[in-house]
Amino acid sequence: MTLSRRSFFGSTALTAGAALVPAELFARAGALAPSPANLQDWDAVRGLFELSPDWVHAGLFLLSSHPRPVREAIETMRRKLDANPADAIEEGAFGPPEHNLGMRAAAAVARYIGASPDDVALTNSTTHGLAVAYHGLPLGPGDEILNTAHDHVVHLETVRLVSERCGASARRVRLFEGHDASAATAEGLVRTLRDAIAPATRVLGVTWVHSSSGLKLPLRPLAEAVREVNAKREPGRRVTFLVDGVHGLGADDPRVAETGIDVFVSGLHKWMLGPRGTGIVWARPELWARMRPIHVSYSSEELYAAWMEGRPPRPPVQASWFGPGGFQAYDHIWAIPAAVELHEAIGPARVKERILALNGKLRRELGTMPHVRMRTPKDPALSSGLTAFEVDGLSPDDVVKKLRAQRVIASTSPYVPTYARLSFGIANSEADVERSIGAVGGLRTA
Repeated sequence: MTLSRRSFFGSTALTAGAALVPAELFARAGALAPSPANLQDWDAVRGLFELSPDWVHAGLFLLSSHPRPVREAIETMRRKLDANPADAIEEGAFGPPEHNLGMRAAAAVARYIGASPDDVALTNSTTHGLAVAYHGLPLGPGDEILNTAHDHVVHLETVRLVSERCGASARRVRLFEGHDASAATAEGLVRTLRDAIAPATRVLGVTWVHSSSGLKLPLRPLAEAVREVNAKREPGRRVTFLVDGVHGLGADDPRVAETGIDVFVSGLHKWMLGPRGTGIVWARPELWARMRPIHVSYSSEELYAAWMEGRPPRPPVQASWFGPGGFQAYDHIWAIPAAVELHEAIGPARVKERILALNGKLRRELGTMPHVRMRTPKDPALSSGLTAFEVDGLSPDDVVKKLRAQRVIASTSPYVPTYARLSFGIANSEADVERSIGAVGGLRTA
């Protein structure tokens, strides 16, 4: 007998007639709330954020401010959970697909990236997603994980932990000297990574948009290069192409599942403007089938049924086996569709164009200043929403402090070497960019 998740956790006997959680909650939960804002007007879009007007917020790529539709969706979920936690969880977390809000969240992200909902696992961050993906891959002694020297500490440390656990080796390739990507070319990046793939390489793990330099890697040409390598290999020796996409998702072309990559990991609380503590892993179904979960999931009916019936779970392994276990911040998870629908209502192409316009203007102007050293490519094909730079005579920390004194919130990159960074998204205005340009320009006399 197959037992449902409700049976596993202990049903509260919720029925359509007895439900204390209104059915319309599950029909509309997490959806973009009606708003008088004209989403074709960038000033109106900026008005969706409750950012302090006293500052130029040029560091929102670290953690997004929740826009109004996301705030409202979270609040709706919170009220329902606080009013009747048992019924809200039973229906929203463990209910059938038409009411299951976790499934609805995964489906919204899948629609946005051009994937099947069955191939998306929810996580709480990019860090969590990298652990789910790397630890889940079937790796062992003799296998190699290839990364770049420019990836974030959580990416490289995840690889170190995986290597120590399973006996695989790890190697890094440098794409350019230091983190100065300003002279990088698409052809050179692809060639360097392609040439670095060795016979033992089983995973190529890269970062779509580097927070160290602002460089954006060309995913489609890289995926094609990996495909060419794999065409000459037996199935068990092929390379899995894994991408940390947290600074590209929500800022660039969204349909990453159609680029030819194999695994995509991202948090949703940065450029996607999603609820804090949310993220995803997408992988091709044939790859999920070879992977193994690293923790118990509450997202799969099959796992619970197998345990209750005293048998192994029936294959194939699916993305739902990798979802979060334990009770979660459901008010945030269930509000994910609001962020996706906001992007869809504005238009992903318009969002990308806006981000490129604001940051492109910054890069052009800083590039003309004799006291500024740009570390991000000016080419929009190789850059997105992050700009890294140095100022003659000042450390990056001093640059950030002096900009902050002018009410401009910048940041430093947590790498060696480190650079100052400015970043603008759809919560910013042209005036923010102008103020930042003027503030950096004034540093030449500091």
